[in-house]
Amino acid sequence: MGEEGSHMDIAPPKATLGAERSASVTTSTANGSEIQPETIDYAPMEERNIKHPFSRAQTSIELTDYFVGPRNMDKHSKWPIFLRMHGSILPEMLLPLISVAAWSTAIRCISQFVHPLGVNNVLLTVLGFVVGLGLSFRSSTAYERYNEGRKYWSQVSLASQNLARVIWVHGIERPESAKEDLLSKITGMNLIVAFSVALKHKLRFEPYLSEELKGFAGHLDTYAREATNADSPTHKRSSTMKAVGEYLGLSFAESNPMKLLKRSDKPLGNLPLEILSYLGAYIDEMVAEKQLTVPMQQTLAYNNISSLNDALTGCERILHTPLPIAYSIAIAQITWVYIIVLPFQLELTLKWVMIPASVIAAYIILGILLIGREIENPFGHDVNDLPLDAFCLQIASDVDIIASRKKPSIKDLVTDVNNKLLFPLSNVGYGAWAQRSERVIREELRFKAEMTMHAKGSNKAEVKHVEVKEMEKVGMSSV
Repeated sequence: MGEEGSHMDIAPPKATLGAERSASVTTSTANGSEIQPETIDYAPMEERNIKHPFSRAQTSIELTDYFVGPRNMDKHSKWPIFLRMHGSILPEMLLPLISVAAWSTAIRCISQFVHPLGVNNVLLTVLGFVVGLGLSFRSSTAYERYNEGRKYWSQVSLASQNLARVIWVHGIERPESAKEDLLSKITGMNLIVAFSVALKHKLRFEPYLSEELKGFAGHLDTYAREATNADSPTHKRSSTMKAVGEYLGLSFAESNPMKLLKRSDKPLGNLPLEILSYLGAYIDEMVAEKQLTVPMQQTLAYNNISSLNDALTGCERILHTPLPIAYSIAIAQITWVYIIVLPFQLELTLKWVMIPASVIAAYIILGILLIGREIENPFGHDVNDLPLDAFCLQIASDVDIIASRKKPSIKDLVTDVNNKLLFPLSNVGYGAWAQRSERVIREELRFKAEMTMHAKGSNKAEVKHVEVKEMEKVGMSSV
């Protein structure tokens, strides 16, 4: 180094992707003698994937991406909520509202220049009640499905956290095979993340192994891997015209979400269920190898696997049991009949104002109808669907947080000098309290409880405590 003393020459060999790197470190002293070299393991930067595969940050930023979802919950818009377009169903209503405006204008012109077409508005009241009842039923059932889907994903998150904690904290790393047990536990943690990602793709009718799934579950013997290798699917981006048509809600522009399932010649299996089978086998192995010795821990692990399976079947039930088609057709037809008849009933009283009034009424009615249709399936790619990518990323982050630390030593935790045992009553650390008697500690605990109970009231308890301390000091000094 240019200074007196020892210096180190580090010369790591050239790294190769997927292989361990080590370097020989030679230490020389001032008189030129060499110390026996030691081996240092490196975590090569070339082997690290800094970009998370299922983060929305890795998607493209083309203009059409603004019109697809789900909405990124981390983004914050300063626009007033009634002026926002991302997440609004207004684009889907543009063509219907233009049609209503043209229809109302035609009726008004015919009534003004050819023949009066106005009718009594008694029909408006009768039909309005029926339409309101149908839309209320439609929106309530749609939101119930949306909310239930969110609850199942909360269950996936909770079960993933519990199962990861059981594997990482309660799983024993045996001294004779510590590294093998560590790598085995990492594999089990990856299976937990793989389940959530596989569930996301299954609910979106994406049966093949995506790039993110290949990293987590590409080594597993599954039907999805066999189908992926046989079919070699490629993702084709929609054309601009098709994307615009979908954004405007044109039915003939919408793609069949199950087209990948129909095109496959190989059985696609059920990837989330197959991953649960591997998780169950892994827990069996931990129990057999005496890595999970406490029966309660074993029960907790199996119960959380069952909880993941319950969430899987619940999400599939929501996906494959939509509102009966008869209800959907009837509600849509009743709504459009009301909108078409509405200008005839407003013509007698509103005259030319009938045109904007009909458009406004259609906006309100169609808005409720289309919102119910959009959130009926909460697992898709619509802007208002559940952000499954964010859920998977959060689960992966939680699992990584659990695995980022070794099992803590409670003795070291308790005896840490920064352990302020009676905070906020006292900022004194463990060392000071360890030197005091048990009687003093219990008295302070009692006063801490009193102080907490009187925190919103007066400070009489604190004043009384100070007076008692002063009296004790005076008494001790007199003795």
